[in-house]
Amino acid sequence: MVYLSEKTIKKRKYLYLMKSIRLPNGKVVTLQKHMDKKDDIKSLEKKYKEFFLEKEKQAYSNFALENYSQNSTYMGTQLKKIEAMKVEYQYLLKNFSIEQYKDVFDRFIANFTYESNAIEGSSLTLKDVAIVMFENRSLEGKDLREIWETKNSREVMQEILKRKFKINEKDIIKMHKMLMQNIDSRLGYKQFPNEILGSSVKLTLPEKVQEEMKKLIDWYDENPEKLNPLQMSALFHGKFEKIHPFADGNGRVGRFIATAMLTNKGYPPLIIRKSQRGSYVKALDDFQRGYTKNLESIFLEKYKKTFEKFFAVYAKYVK
Repeated sequence: MVYLSEKTIKKRKYLYLMKSIRLPNGKVVTLQKHMDKKDDIKSLEKKYKEFFLEKEKQAYSNFALENYSQNSTYMGTQLKKIEAMKVEYQYLLKNFSIEQYKDVFDRFIANFTYESNAIEGSSLTLKDVAIVMFENRSLEGKDLREIWETKNSREVMQEILKRKFKINEKDIIKMHKMLMQNIDSRLGYKQFPNEILGSSVKLTLPEKVQEEMKKLIDWYDENPEKLNPLQMSALFHGKFEKIHPFADGNGRVGRFIATAMLTNKGYPPLIIRKSQRGSYVKALDDFQRGYTKNLESIFLEKYKKTFEKFFAVYAKYVK
C-alpha cells in the first residue's frame, strides 16, 4: 500500500509517494517517489506500479546479495532473479480476486499433485487428478490408493498455502499422517528399515531417525539468515530423503515440505515434473554422496519454470 507524505527540506516542502516494505531480517525500508502534485492514491498506485515493483525487487536483491552465502549455482545473478520472482508473486497474490486466486491455485495444485504422485508411479492422468479433486467423481478401474493420494494431496497443499505447516517434527509428522489417510496405517516414524530401490545409499536406521530428524530441524533453525530459502529448501530436501523417516510416502512428504518452506517465506512454490524423474533421482543419489550441486540446480530451474508457467502468465491481467 502506497501513501503520500510531505517533507520539509531547507524550509521547502516536498511531496513523496511512499511505500514501506519489511525485509527478512525485520528491517523496514521505505521506498519513495517525488511527486509534483497531489492526486488520488489509487490512481498514483496504478501509475507508479512498475516503479515500486522495481524498487522492491532491488531492495530484496540487495538484501540477498549482502546476507545470503553464494556458490556456483546460487550466485549474484540468480539470487536477483529469485528475489524478483518473489516480489512479482507477492504482487499477484495481493491483487488476485477471490475467483482468480481459486482458478490459479486449483490449476497449480492439480499439476503439483499429478507430477509429484507420477514420480512415485501413480497411473492417474492430469485429467484424472482434476476429476478427483474438483468433481468429486469416482474413477472406474483406478487404484483406490491413487485416488486417496490425490484427495489427500489437495488437503495438504491447501493447508500449506495458508501457511499452516511449520518446519518442525510435529508438523512434518502431521503432514505425513494427512497424506497417508486411508492409504497406510504405518504412521509416525518408521519402525523397520527401508531402502530406495535402485540406490545403494544407506538410509537412516529406525532407531536413529528421531535423533537425525532433530539434527535436521536444528540445522534449519540455525541457518535461516545464511542461505536463500530456495537453496535451503533444496538442501533440506536432500537431507530429509537421506533420513527417509517414514515407512512410506517420503518422496511426496519431502516435496510438500520444500513447498511449505518456500511459501512460509513468501516465495512461489515449485513443481518437479515426472519427465525429470531420472535426473531428479540421480541428483538425490549424488546428494547422498556429498555432491549437492545437481539437486540445488534442479530446484533453481524448477522454481523459475514453475513461476513462469503458473504465475507470471497472469501478470498482464492483474490491475
